Amino acid sequence: MKTFKPNTLAMSINGAILSFAALAATPAIAEAEGEKLDSSKLEVIQVTARKRTENVQEVPVAVAAVQGEKLDAISSAAMDIRFLNARVPSLSVESSFGRTFPRFYMRGLGNSDFDLNASQPVSLVVDDVVQENPILKGFPVFDVERVEVLGGPQGTLFGRNTPAGLVKFDSVKPSQDFDGFVSLSYGSKSTSDFRAAIGGGLTDNLSARISVLRQDRDDYIDNKAPGFEQDDVLGGYTDQAARIQFLYEGDDWTALLNYHMRDLDGKPVTFYANAIKPGTNDLGGEGWDGRDTVWHDSASRATQQVETEGASLKLEFELGDHTLTSITGYESAELYSRADVDGGYGNAFAPTMGPGVITLDSETADGIPDHQQITQELRLTSNLAGAFNYQVGAFYFSEDLTIESFAYDPIFSNGEQTGYVIQEQETTAWAVFGSFDYDFTDATSATFGIRYSDDEKEYSNQRTQSPLGFLGFPDEASGSVNPSDTHVSWDISVSHKLTDDVNLYARIADTFRAPSVQGRSLFAFDEGISVADSETIISYEAGVKSDILDGSGRLNASVFYYTMDDQQLTSVGGDSNTARLLNADETVGYGFEVDSEFMLTDNFAITASVSYNNTELNDDSLSVPVCALCTVTDPLNENGQAIVDGNSLPHAPEWIYTLTARYAIEIGDGEFYAYTDWSYRDDISFFLYESEEFTGKSLLEGGARTGYTWETDAQEYDVSLFVRNMTDEQQAIGAVDFTNNTAIVNEERFVGAEFKVSFF
Repeated sequence: MKTFKPNTLAMSINGAILSFAALAATPAIAEAEGEKLDSSKLEVIQVTARKRTENVQEVPVAVAAVQGEKLDAISSAAMDIRFLNARVPSLSVESSFGRTFPRFYMRGLGNSDFDLNASQPVSLVVDDVVQENPILKGFPVFDVERVEVLGGPQGTLFGRNTPAGLVKFDSVKPSQDFDGFVSLSYGSKSTSDFRAAIGGGLTDNLSARISVLRQDRDDYIDNKAPGFEQDDVLGGYTDQAARIQFLYEGDDWTALLNYHMRDLDGKPVTFYANAIKPGTNDLGGEGWDGRDTVWHDSASRATQQVETEGASLKLEFELGDHTLTSITGYESAELYSRADVDGGYGNAFAPTMGPGVITLDSETADGIPDHQQITQELRLTSNLAGAFNYQVGAFYFSEDLTIESFAYDPIFSNGEQTGYVIQEQETTAWAVFGSFDYDFTDATSATFGIRYSDDEKEYSNQRTQSPLGFLGFPDEASGSVNPSDTHVSWDISVSHKLTDDVNLYARIADTFRAPSVQGRSLFAFDEGISVADSETIISYEAGVKSDILDGSGRLNASVFYYTMDDQQLTSVGGDSNTARLLNADETVGYGFEVDSEFMLTDNFAITASVSYNNTELNDDSLSVPVCALCTVTDPLNENGQAIVDGNSLPHAPEWIYTLTARYAIEIGDGEFYAYTDWSYRDDISFFLYESEEFTGKSLLEGGARTGYTWETDAQEYDVSLFVRNMTDEQQAIGAVDFTNNTAIVNEERFVGAEFKVSFF
């Protein structure tokens, strides 16, 4: 085992994921295209969804942007990137690792795989650099200018592993204007959240910006397992991050250097054994005594340590009617995460066990001792000089990844190591691409995009110690595979300006997710290697984007239908603590998304959205192992496996609703404001098979913030009180099924206060 030694560096990434209508709920005067907007009008939202700066209302793609006060509000309470769950139409985010390794689902498509080598069909791009490994995707969200979410395949401009969509984060960039802020919040569970940034010109051509984050929470969960009693043993963390940027602006070229880092030292997600009542999906089983209590036999050894570090250099050269862009990126990650996965103590072979029946006691750890990712993009873009414009370029991706997996014995040897597996993988991918736009008239235009991708993996694993040796499993097992594939992605879109305020669009897109490898041999008899072939998707979409009520309202809607061939799925858990990759013959999905935004008065603004997603697996030969103790509702085959043909996809709610409202009024020399946001997502299935216990209930969560802001000549102050999950909904949002009805539970109610000062 390579010892993981966390340092006290600081991190970066920006984050998060989408949502539309950047919440023009702020009555502050907005600048758009050099003109001041009336406070009763909505702000013009500029996005870079197609690697150009464009008005979101004119982009023929389903794209939403989250920024400003909405982003600040939903990320309060020291939340990690999962705060985006159900905050944007058709978007879900969950994790079985806690504050790292988020899993994104869009329009029903995602990947529930918990392996550190898992790929996802929703790509994450931070400051123009793709974050491929799931650990990189968990970077904290701070000092972020805008989050864009692109629904549907994005394979032409953004490449492989984007069949479901893309989440794009843009951090606040340096400028010649001096500005910055400092904010500090404190709330429930002794949780603090400190953020600060400062930037400005260093010379006439050079500017810089430094951003930092520190989030702390004390351990607050008590362990009541007999013989292992300990107060305040789980639930805490210290998460630090920093970003430093330098921008040089020459006469006809610019250079932006971005360096970022993160240091997380905390505890993994908490598992609650038999928290779900048998035969139902209610919390209240033998193991449920509230979020603040667990019954673990290895809680004292639980830990999660993450370090990430990266840098990028973006060069842009103005060449008359063209711009040449080069983006070079480097990312690295280290991780060690150890947890009591079964959530209980003992098992049937031990002197005692509980709470309830624990069929298999599992204390395991996963680590990344070594990881490096290098990316390079070179792109030539025409500068909108005429009716015909284009982007052409090339892309290179290289990743070296080492994963270690460990098993321990918490019953008879106080946590002694009993299993070890090492995985190694090298991924090399390259692509050439082009996107071509033509304006037929002032009102009608079309875009054609094409990309050729080549992807290859070299994978091997080796087990040298089996935790199931007492059952006759061999200690040593090894294997290797070398999957590869090429694919031509393409898209065609047409947009038509029906009026000055109404735009129609239609889009057809095709792309793929490259082959995936799974090597979970820790609890397998053999080397445990499974390979999923490339999945491909063709998606049809049409929509309308409209500005209404003389600029005081915005209403956008889209409908879509897609078929995916050979969808990559993961059979997680089931009858053992392992996972295997599968390909489904066909998956069909369809639905719609509607989002709206209104300035009802100069002081009152609301946003509202709704999305509907229907997904269905079509493969009558597909079956998966099932849970140890739950009530399976799918038909079973002769091997006792569930037949999942016709099931919807895991973590794919049919309905998602969101609502925000903000009211402000001038009082004295400042402004009093009240803000609230609500999200609802429909019920979901945690796994590919369906069961009573592992059907997550619908979830309604709301938050509120109220405060007072005032300005001086050079500062703006904001004092506020806020609450998250104000109704204190407590539900299972994830599960472990191989040993008992173990639940992962959502965050409880959080109450806090924040002080922020901005200077300029």
